[in-house]
Amino acid sequence: MPDGESFDLIVIGAGPGGEMGALRTAILGKRVAVVEKEAEPGGASVNTGTVPSKTLRETALALSGLRSRDLYGVDLSIRRGATVDDFLHHERQVRQSEHSRIRGLFEKFGVTVFHGRGEFADPHTVTVHQPDGTTRTLHGENILIATGSVPIRPAEIPFDHNRIHDSDELLNIHELPRSIAVIGAGVIGCEYACMFAALGVETYLIDGREKLLPQLDAEISASLAKAMRALGVQLVLGRAVERFPPPSDGDIELTLSGGTPVHVHHVLFCAGRMCRTPDLKPELAGVQLAEKNRVPVNEHFQTNVPHIYAVGDVIGFPALASTSAEQGRAAAIHMFDNRHPEYAVAQVLPAGIYTIPELSCAGATEDELKAKGVEYAVGRAEYAEVARGKIIGDGSGFLKLLFDKQTRKLLGVHVIGEHATEVVHIGVMAMMTEAGVDLFLRTCFNYPTLGELYKLAALRADFFGLS
Repeated sequence: MPDGESFDLIVIGAGPGGEMGALRTAILGKRVAVVEKEAEPGGASVNTGTVPSKTLRETALALSGLRSRDLYGVDLSIRRGATVDDFLHHERQVRQSEHSRIRGLFEKFGVTVFHGRGEFADPHTVTVHQPDGTTRTLHGENILIATGSVPIRPAEIPFDHNRIHDSDELLNIHELPRSIAVIGAGVIGCEYACMFAALGVETYLIDGREKLLPQLDAEISASLAKAMRALGVQLVLGRAVERFPPPSDGDIELTLSGGTPVHVHHVLFCAGRMCRTPDLKPELAGVQLAEKNRVPVNEHFQTNVPHIYAVGDVIGFPALASTSAEQGRAAAIHMFDNRHPEYAVAQVLPAGIYTIPELSCAGATEDELKAKGVEYAVGRAEYAEVARGKIIGDGSGFLKLLFDKQTRKLLGVHVIGEHATEVVHIGVMAMMTEAGVDLFLRTCFNYPTLGELYKLAALRADFFGLS
């Protein structure tokens, strides 16, 4: 292919946002190029984040026998003798399958992939620095920035030590830790803490904040904290790690503010992620950056340079694989077919957190409704109250629905328990259609299913005085 080839769209980054933006544009018959610096497509979602961590979670549950002990009273903990290769085998298979899927779709729809690091040369030109040291020049009518994010690695943290990791490096461990301290109780930190605790690893989760995942509905947050403690996670909240000089051998000692030291075999540092947008040389294209190197965009995902768009982690919250893909699709439609009805991003976006138990939510929390002065009704149903919950052995999960007391419309859905990230979608669809309590009361749900929780929660809503 000649240097300087022109495309209707150049996508920088092959994560969920870049993948969907490229494919949706190619389906419209446009010429599309994808520039990806890593050896395989998928971005952090497939290679180091979403898919690997969720696959590892399922593997941890299987190898630990946790579900079997809870459901059947049978101790299968002998599986804890599994090796690290056993632990990572399924994760590697799933990851490779996703690589093949994405490559196959790019080939099917005629997307041209360039392997290398992309940077702007001017507003319509991207230079690709290829692994062999050569460069290519691509010209694009439109450009989509979808370069994702990477773990924050503060200079004072000794990441060169072989037992101190960030969340990307963790996939390359050669041994299951005897004990581990997870520093940072964000989503990633909570997920990994649950995973290691399920495998019988002595696990500490340390965070300077007093509350676990404060963005959640307060009742869900409290229930998660209780469940994690029951799982064996030692929550150390309201304490900061002041220092931990790594020894050449032996346990690592962490000095905490106002507390006794913690001694652990491994440390996982999970204190946020950052964008590497300055590496793109955005100033050569006239693209402005905001705080933390994020790219400001309008409702159509256009930057201050109208033909240059940005989606995913580089634009900030919510920075989820699912929402990034939606943004990539919407951006592509706006570029080339903005009369199409699907060009806007959904107004209701669910969030899923794969802790043990998993949880999911969409819409408003109780605290948010109180702050806005909205009169609301609460409907709540326990997993243990429906047959399906008893069958799967989940005695602590629950569904919580928040309704507008005047209009009876659903304003928020919050679930914690087995399959929460699936159960939430019923509520999401109700909010997408501006439906409410009457929809759930009229709907016939399969028996036995967790879907029945919606009817029970609707009956329990404050409207009826049955709660």
